[in-house]
Amino acid sequence: MPIFEYRCQECGKKFEVYLRGKEVPKCPDCGSDSLKKLISSFNSNVSGGKGASCGGCGGGNCSSCGK
Repeated sequence: MPIFEYRCQECGKKFEVYLRGKEVPKCPDCGSDSLKKLISSFNSNVSGGKGASCGGCGGGNCSSCGK
């Protein structure tokens, strides 16, 4: 079952909902069906070696490149 992320146009609540078929979601806080569908981000962990030097943060102990 797909997960969709919405923001309520009435109260501003941001929430995720599981939907089947043509179900119409409603805001869990105010019950409004005036919603904006958001583009959800996701996280992916990939194991492997470090890539080329990123040169981005330069602050040490970077969570992106490990430097």
